[in-house]
Amino acid sequence: MQSFGQPAWQRLLLDSWQRRDPLSWALWPFSLVIGALVRLRQGLYLSGVLRRKHTPVPLVVVGNVVAGGAGKTPVVMALVRYLQERGMRPGVISRGYGRRSRDCRAVLDDSLVQDVGDEPALIRRRTGVPVFVARRRIEAACALLRAHPEVDILVSDDGLQHLPLARDLEICVFDDRGVGNGFLIPAGPLREPWPRHVDLVLHTGRRPAFAGYNSLRALARHAVRADGSRVKLDSLAEEGRPLLAVAATARPQAFFDMLQALGLPISLTVARRDHDDYAGWQRPRDRDYTLLCTEKDALKLWRQHPDALAVPLEFEPEPAFYAAFDRLLDDARQARLSSAYGHPPA
Repeated sequence: MQSFGQPAWQRLLLDSWQRRDPLSWALWPFSLVIGALVRLRQGLYLSGVLRRKHTPVPLVVVGNVVAGGAGKTPVVMALVRYLQERGMRPGVISRGYGRRSRDCRAVLDDSLVQDVGDEPALIRRRTGVPVFVARRRIEAACALLRAHPEVDILVSDDGLQHLPLARDLEICVFDDRGVGNGFLIPAGPLREPWPRHVDLVLHTGRRPAFAGYNSLRALARHAVRADGSRVKLDSLAEEGRPLLAVAATARPQAFFDMLQALGLPISLTVARRDHDDYAGWQRPRDRDYTLLCTEKDALKLWRQHPDALAVPLEFEPEPAFYAAFDRLLDDARQARLSSAYGHPPA
């Protein structure tokens, strides 16, 4: 299998983030500066010097403390589905990382990915709930609730470090990398010091690095065409056409490994930078490839490559996670009610 992917310097840095090697130690002094600034900012909010803004309805933040994807968006979508099963009416807010627009806007079924971001577009496509994006998430929250007053709970896709926005619950997501070498950026993968208080820790990988709730994460046994129809992955292997897998995610190799774990004979892999828009990208012409990609990549690839096949990710937290989430959410809603009637939360 041939692979084309990340620049050598990027691979070197990511490898260094997993252990304390000469490169990470050389960058460590810069991490001390970052750490001091992070703690100062956190202190200003904790002391009340800088004020947080509250949303009218409960807000759940799903985020992480490591740079790069740890599986936040699948958690958001699973959580939205679960809230719907509880009879609630959730909405989702996001910054819309990687979009070319800078305003606050709704993510609609026909929104261009370039204008709203690939992850918000995927959340809208998979869940159908109201989704708004804005650089300041409080603007997204207020705009969403004005447009959809029926929404009774908000889920923020990312935003653990977005301190201006008050939240009722925090869920921190980790993959198999855990906290890496434990250093802050740029010597390590941490955006802020860990451990820090969060309400729930959820692991999206198969080898959790420390305590928390686990989840089931696997690729579906089918792919989805641009028209929404399905094709079994087994049939692709039987066709005999060479398979080309592409991914523009934080960890493209994870997608490639999961495809191979399904027994697919991948001939070529192409890793693009996270959130890449594939502008001008063309598949190699040396062979008649069948193109496989992630769901969020498909939203961009289908414009120029309508035959691309998106392989969905099936994700589900363990039941104990949902039980703990229910208890915490009920407590948060009760605290809001007590506060509204002039009684401080217990």
